[in-house]
Amino acid sequence: MPQINKTRTDDTAADSTLARLRVIITVFFALDGFLFAGWVVRIPAIKDQTHASASTLGLALLGVSVGAVLTMMITGRLCRRYGSHPITVLCAALLSLSIALPPLTHSALALGAALFVLGVGYGGLNVAMNSVAVDLVAALRRPVMPSFHAAFSLGGVVGAALGGLVAGQVSPTRHLLGLTVIGLIVSAVAGRALLRYEPLAPPDHMRHEEVAERRLDGRTRWLVVVFGLIALCTAYGEGALADWGALHLEQDLDAHPGVAAAGFSSFALAMTIGRLSGTALLERLGRTRTLVAGGTTAALGMLLGSLAPSLWAVLLGFAVTGLGLANIFPVAIERAGALAGPSGVATASTLGYGGMLLGPPAIGFMADWYSLPVALTSVAALAAVAALIGFATRRVAID
Repeated sequence: MPQINKTRTDDTAADSTLARLRVIITVFFALDGFLFAGWVVRIPAIKDQTHASASTLGLALLGVSVGAVLTMMITGRLCRRYGSHPITVLCAALLSLSIALPPLTHSALALGAALFVLGVGYGGLNVAMNSVAVDLVAALRRPVMPSFHAAFSLGGVVGAALGGLVAGQVSPTRHLLGLTVIGLIVSAVAGRALLRYEPLAPPDHMRHEEVAERRLDGRTRWLVVVFGLIALCTAYGEGALADWGALHLEQDLDAHPGVAAAGFSSFALAMTIGRLSGTALLERLGRTRTLVAGGTTAALGMLLGSLAPSLWAVLLGFAVTGLGLANIFPVAIERAGALAGPSGVATASTLGYGGMLLGPPAIGFMADWYSLPVALTSVAALAAVAALIGFATRRVAID
């Protein structure tokens, strides 16, 4: 009997530790979304400040892409060497500091350089905190990955709503400097809590060396790339709506800046709702049906959001797109991490966030060649491609 009581005590302590870790890492996801949304809703103002055309702004936004993708390529190795916990804290602090840089620039070239630094913090944080989350999902033995990404989306809702409230009243410089202060405080408090805990064991309690050896297997590498491509197709849409959604509403539908910010808010809020219900959805439908249904829904929603002539129809389309995309990216990252540890997260994240960050400049060029509404239909096309990939590889890659 004493032995049984001791076992129960150990199990209770372990469950309590996992619960606290889940709260802490959720805070980092929320902070990431909050800071990123705060930046994107001020893009129209900073575009005017730098006197950039759509294509020039697209090139400047490429700075985020380059910084993030280059950092993601090495963050997996850094996490294996130094641990995902300290890398998460370090990158959160860097992202918080860099968010104040864009409004200090007055040319597209300087803006691109500032956004490169922002991209380094953003890319590193996303790989590191997703690596922590993947290990936590394995320890909990439940598909709770969508809940972390729901926190990211909820942070985006709050960040976009705050940006909409202060647009036209507070300068981008003061607004984003305030976000830096908030970010550093949250990073310090949550980071101190996170660093108290040892990293969790990798999936199936494999040592990092075993995960690395498994990562070199050809079939595993191919599966990780498949998940990365699925993530790329859907993250493209998230990046497009983040960087061009407000501009589409202002430029093509004559919306007020505060109302235009509601475009990303409606998308992010719908995505948050979808992700909060993601665990139950995955347990009920499985990964394949969730992915295919989500990609199809997002494709239809984005056709409405990009081509509808009515402001409210566009907002509805953005919301439907958010619901459709909600759980596709979390599934892709979780499966890649379960297969290959931090390296799998890094590979899938590089492809996925590459789509998020490379999509906006591509849309900028398409907007100059055709129009912004036509350019945004590419989001619908790639969401449909994600659904097709998921269905085509369902027997070997998803369920």
